[in-house]
Amino acid sequence: MKSYRKELWFDTKNRRELINITGTIEDCLKESGIKEGLLLCNAMHITSSVFINDDEPGLHADFEKWLEGLAPEKPHSQYRHNTFEDNADAHLKRTVMGREVVVAVTKGELDFGPGNRSFTESLTAKEKKSSCENHRGLKLIFADCIHVLKEFHETLTVN
Repeated sequence: MKSYRKELWFDTKNRRELINITGTIEDCLKESGIKEGLLLCNAMHITSSVFINDDEPGLHADFEKWLEGLAPEKPHSQYRHNTFEDNADAHLKRTVMGREVVVAVTKGELDFGPGNRSFTESLTAKEKKSSCENHRGLKLIFADCIHVLKEFHETLTVN
C-alpha cells in the first residue's frame, strides 16, 4: 500500500479565521504521487475545524452568524469550562463544524462536487493579544484505497 503523510501549519491572527486550504492540499496530493485513493484531513488543534463547502463570502458570514448564535463567545462566564481559558464556545463550535474530512482521490485529483472547497477554521486563539499569531495544524494522509480495500478484504476472508 502506498501512503503519504504531511503536516501543514497555518498562522492565524484573529480569534476566528476561515482559510481556504484546497490549493495547498492539491499541491500535497501532487507531491504524494497517489492517483486513486482517499485523503484524510484532520485538524490537530481541538478548537480548529476542517470542512468542505462553497467558497462564497455570504456563506462564510452566514457560518459566523449561525455559529455565534449557537455558542456565543460572550459572556465568558456562561460556560463552566472558562475557569482559566475563554474558549468554551470554540470547543462547541468545533463539535458542530467537524474535525476531519475524507475526500476521494480520482485520477490524481481531489474528487469534490462542483464548487466545493476544503477549509480549515480557527475557532479561537490560545492567547488574546493584538500581535499574537497562532499556529494551527492539519494532518494529511493520502492512501491508495485499492490496496487498502484489498487488504481489508483479505483480513475479512482470513478471519
